[in-house]
Amino acid sequence: MALKPQDKRSISLSFSFLPILSIVAFGLLSVLRWKAGMLIPILFGIFVAGLVGTYLGFSWKELQASLVAGVSRALAPLFIMIIIGMIIGSWIQGGVIPSLIYYSLKIISPKIYIPAACLVTAIIATATGTSFTSLSTVGLALMVTGLGMGFPAPLLAGAIISGAYFGDSISPLSDTTNLASAMVETNLFELVGHMLKTGLPAMGLSLVLYYLLGLGYASQVELQGEAILGILTGLKEGFVITPWLILVPVVTILLSIKKLPAIPSLVLVALLGALAAFFVQGASFTSVIQTLTNGFKSDTGIAMIDSLLSRGGINSMAETVLLLICAVAFGGILEEIGALNRILEAIMTKITSVGSLVLVSLLSSLAVGFATGAQLLAIMIPSRMFGKAFREKNLHPKNLGRIAQSIGCTCINLVPWSVPALFAQRILDVQAIEFIPNIFFAYGIILVNLIFGYTGFTMDKLSEEERLED
Repeated sequence: MALKPQDKRSISLSFSFLPILSIVAFGLLSVLRWKAGMLIPILFGIFVAGLVGTYLGFSWKELQASLVAGVSRALAPLFIMIIIGMIIGSWIQGGVIPSLIYYSLKIISPKIYIPAACLVTAIIATATGTSFTSLSTVGLALMVTGLGMGFPAPLLAGAIISGAYFGDSISPLSDTTNLASAMVETNLFELVGHMLKTGLPAMGLSLVLYYLLGLGYASQVELQGEAILGILTGLKEGFVITPWLILVPVVTILLSIKKLPAIPSLVLVALLGALAAFFVQGASFTSVIQTLTNGFKSDTGIAMIDSLLSRGGINSMAETVLLLICAVAFGGILEEIGALNRILEAIMTKITSVGSLVLVSLLSSLAVGFATGAQLLAIMIPSRMFGKAFREKNLHPKNLGRIAQSIGCTCINLVPWSVPALFAQRILDVQAIEFIPNIFFAYGIILVNLIFGYTGFTMDKLSEEERLED
């Protein structure tokens, strides 16, 4: 017999960690040994969380409502991912991505290719305010180009992801940056300026590491001159290559700068690719519709090009959408049974100084990220919990916003089952467990935040007027 609502037990710390640990253990086995991905482990985590909730006295109706609530928060991102499948297919068929690959191979020196890939995706993400668009368009082109040069996929993916999320984190157009600003109640542009103080050192360190690692492969790349020439020839023979097609990404950036709604803007971007396929590449209307639905099938006769450019379409995003639905549902049920709050309450007892407050805030954001896989929750929950503690230490709330945004936006990519990591895995065709060690910017941003927290450097204080307002 189910317990009455008033008889619900409070969740213990050990029970709070149980669903998370079950996903971590099952996920590692599934990815590394069984090669079965993360779908079953996440469903298993939901099952364990449901058992814990039942033990605590929650009814199935309440648990089911929490699953639905978790998914409802992610409906807009899910629609965006479906549209991005259309963009990838249409941009390949329209010759946009092949043109980007062609000119990248012609222009960028192998010696600086890895850091250049990081910088380019950073610029695009800053201009558009979205890492997803940067990864799925220019990021994909840079990935294909780098593989064609002979660079290892995990290193390429790590550099591209690092750049995309650096740009996302400092862009005034970013939804996560705006959310962090709203949650800690600080000015958006003040927060962006404050984030640059940690973001620039972390990015500088990342670029140095990418440059040094890239040098180790540059000599091998230069020996592949014939292979690169073959790719260039194949692209010219398979597509109409013209610099005019670069206008499509430029228009994408302009749409973002104009702050138009994301979903209509992305539909327009997909339509531009479809129009390029029809008018520039000479594809039939039927072929364009099929590509938008099922993706593009490259047939240049060169195995590497055909392998890397045969992708996109709405249907290609089905597995990713399923994974994301399960991940956000898991976060919803954890929030309902009180697991997240219990973990964060336990962490709060460890605060003794500004440095430890920064450490605890970082760990809490990471804990929410590992528990839910959701960017927005990893920003929202710590921002809500630690606001009072930061003010008690006479710290300006933008310090908390910087930490929450750094972890929630960028470092959540270190979670293999998170929304961003699963998306990048699908777009770049590299397993998350392989590229995570190479996302140097994520590790750098954690390190810089900790150093600044313990030294007090850039940890701005509340003004006298702001203290009186409290």
